[in-house]
Amino acid sequence: MRETELQRIAELQAEVDQLKEAMASHAVVDQAIGMVVALGRVSPDEGWEILKEVSQHTNIKLRNIADLILVWGRRGDIPPDVRAALEDALDRHGPVQVPGSPRPAPAPSEAD
Repeated sequence: MRETELQRIAELQAEVDQLKEAMASHAVVDQAIGMVVALGRVSPDEGWEILKEVSQHTNIKLRNIADLILVWGRRGDIPPDVRAALEDALDRHGPVQVPGSPRPAPAPSEAD
């Protein structure tokens, strides 16, 4: 084979490897969006926005945020800064609180 053919094969193999990684990342992100949708009672588009916000506010790659959310779903632990960013994003987009978070005290009623 000529040098250009070998180089083209190497380029194509690198592209295939990148596509495989992208597919794996996409699946993880989609699963995390599903968790956020179920947790926050938000739309899938809002779930995507929430993941992006958490990624931006924590300066952690979105794929890694998705991994952390999936691990949290299995084991129940999540880094405090990620949890805080997730709670903030859910507050902006959804009506519920992250499970396991302390509940705020109810506001006093006007009858009191």
